[in-house]
Amino acid sequence: MGVAKLTDQNTIVPAASKYALVERERRYLLHDLPEGLTRADPHRQITDNYITGTRLRLRKVRDPKTNKWTVKLTQKFTPNTQDLSRTIITNIYLNALEAGMLSVFDANEIRKNRYYFEFAGRVFSIDMFLGDLFGLVLAEASFETDEELNSFPKPPFAIADVTNNEVFTGGRLSELTFEAIQKEVKSWTMNTEAAVK
Repeated sequence: MGVAKLTDQNTIVPAASKYALVERERRYLLHDLPEGLTRADPHRQITDNYITGTRLRLRKVRDPKTNKWTVKLTQKFTPNTQDLSRTIITNIYLNALEAGMLSVFDANEIRKNRYYFEFAGRVFSIDMFLGDLFGLVLAEASFETDEELNSFPKPPFAIADVTNNEVFTGGRLSELTFEAIQKEVKSWTMNTEAAVK
């Protein structure tokens, strides 16, 4: 008897897991850092490697002040593809050896600086992208309940709520350049304006 080959048909993914959490987020497109926040303010340097063909991401977070790293392997997916504001997320924190072993996989990379910004009693993660996505700035806000998520208005420093636009998800962004994003934003804006008329 040989070793069984794993396929989508014979592999079970539980609908619920005691290790997975529901993450509720809104994502916003910004022109730049919000007023009162500068590039010199405290931030974290993040490198995300999206492992090709999977729902897995290897995230390395560096604190520039201490030069200390946190590394985690994350599985993140949307149970309802029509609602990208709710995802299921599972994290495994890695040591240096484990991170090194996983770095051999083909992966699409995103680099960004993450700033924290408080507005209206809520802390936003403000991501200023680097490399191929230089010029892109996104803000994310997290919520404990569906009620908070659903009733939260777009902050005044945001251009648009892009939560349900798949282009602005990490896995998709890792495949794009800022120029491609600009084209997408222009197309999306034109389609949104046409739908309103």
